Amino acid sequence: MSSLSICIDGFNLALPKGTGVATYARNLAAAYSGLGYKVDILYGLDVPQNAPKALQEVLFFDKLGGAKAGKAARFPTPKWFKKHFSRKANAAYTIDFSGRVELRNAGGKIPPHNIILNCNDLFERAAKYYKRTKKFLVIDLPNPPQIMHWTYPLPIRVRGAVNVYTLHDLVPLTLPQTTLDNKTYYYRLIRSICRSGDKIITVSEASKRDIISFFPASRSNVYNTYQTAELPPVLDDTQTYEEKREIKSLFGLDPDEYFIFFGSLEPKKNIGRLIEAFLASGVKRRLVIVGAMAWKTEEELRFLKRGVEQGRILHLDYLPRFSLVALLRNARALLFPSIAEGFGLPALEAFSVGTPVLCSVEGGLGEVAGDAAYIVDAYDIQSIMRGINAMDRDDDLCKRLRKAGSERFSQFSGDVYCKRLEHVCKSLLNK
Repeated sequence: MSSLSICIDGFNLALPKGTGVATYARNLAAAYSGLGYKVDILYGLDVPQNAPKALQEVLFFDKLGGAKAGKAARFPTPKWFKKHFSRKANAAYTIDFSGRVELRNAGGKIPPHNIILNCNDLFERAAKYYKRTKKFLVIDLPNPPQIMHWTYPLPIRVRGAVNVYTLHDLVPLTLPQTTLDNKTYYYRLIRSICRSGDKIITVSEASKRDIISFFPASRSNVYNTYQTAELPPVLDDTQTYEEKREIKSLFGLDPDEYFIFFGSLEPKKNIGRLIEAFLASGVKRRLVIVGAMAWKTEEELRFLKRGVEQGRILHLDYLPRFSLVALLRNARALLFPSIAEGFGLPALEAFSVGTPVLCSVEGGLGEVAGDAAYIVDAYDIQSIMRGINAMDRDDDLCKRLRKAGSERFSQFSGDVYCKRLEHVCKSLLNK
């Protein structure tokens, strides 16, 4: 299947700060490319199609960097109808890279690819279109791919392609109080995907069960590929020394003298119970929290300020990938007692760098962790506290978990992930 052509959306890739779905999209593109497939990336930035090619390139990177789009047309003005029903308005076009714009500043927002495509305001327009009409926006791509892989449930289809949607989890439905999603919109959108017969990829057996439970019509169309994590490079002695010096200089931290949590600070991550358990544990090591405030922060983070003021917690809103990996690699352990995970990528990323993991078995986390992590009850602060104390005091425990985590990672390696994807692609095109 080396001639297979696939397109991946850039919805999350284009966001100003990284997300778990953006990481998924990067790894997905790398895996498809590694299989020898032709991979295009489709963005939905506000870049005028009639602008000169050189200016298109400049505006593309300007919007990719987070510049705000202009005011959207409102339904049901003539301009709205023209934008949404015109075949030309819904045709993607190629963004040519001349080399004049510096690509290195784009970070991970542009994964391995053959062609970069753009369709103006695609994702915002599609959402509004679906809300008004209950129909998916159908778009045209030049030389349509055999498979259009949407990395997120979006109300869009590509004409002439097998459309596949990744549903990472159904947290807005299984734990509705933990997200700000419009539940009615979300339910109808997922139901539309399932009823249409479109193919669905998910990332754990737990998520697959949830999808089929809510939407039985999807039973024969749901595939679980799990995920992989990008394996950081192995460091030599000089690089290891430089990395340790960096975290000391930037954050005042010594290797093995802190725990780490990373992810958005929102209810489903259980950050409130984690902070309370950590402060109650009395351990001398610090807790480094890397993640931006999301919502319901007053309830979830009522003890964060106290921990920061006491010098026991260091909170960082955001870090570039290399700095986060450096912190993770040198931490005593990852603390990740989440109450809702479609997969649990932070745990796998910790395994990839040999860092011990404390986590729950909620959602897909148990499938990722297996017996390679210290398991706690996500809803029991005392259980989390006992786990933190055990990881803090027991060097032999941490040593065993480092070894077990590295072995566990091999079950989710890039090669294994590629084989799963290849199997699913064959199934999609043979049906």
